[in-house]
Amino acid sequence: MNGKYLLDTNIVIALFANDQDAIHRIDQAEDVFIPAVVIGELFYGANKSSRAIENTERIEKFASDNVILNCNIETARCYGKIKNALRKKGRPIPENDIWIAAISSQYDLILVSRDEHFKEVENIIFEKW
Repeated sequence: MNGKYLLDTNIVIALFANDQDAIHRIDQAEDVFIPAVVIGELFYGANKSSRAIENTERIEKFASDNVILNCNIETARCYGKIKNALRKKGRPIPENDIWIAAISSQYDLILVSRDEHFKEVENIIFEKW
């Protein structure tokens, strides 16, 4: 299993939890990328946790060890197309997940998540780990 992967928040959390299946799959990946939106979601979780400092430090280390993809005008174009397609289908998904899907679409990356609703997004490759 080789490929270029974009990780959703729940996959990063699985890595933090030492999920052996997720770790094994990451070890087999050609390239791994993290959306800036995911880092934001992780910081939100860290800040509301009882171990905010420890969790924040872990995220800082993770972010420095990985390639973080930011949003730009092309991401915004992809976002608009995806959100409109979901609206037409009557199948909305969370806003942050639309941004994550847009980055996946923009860079032609395999989106990895445990959230089934990504199957609703057309023109992306989705894998559930």
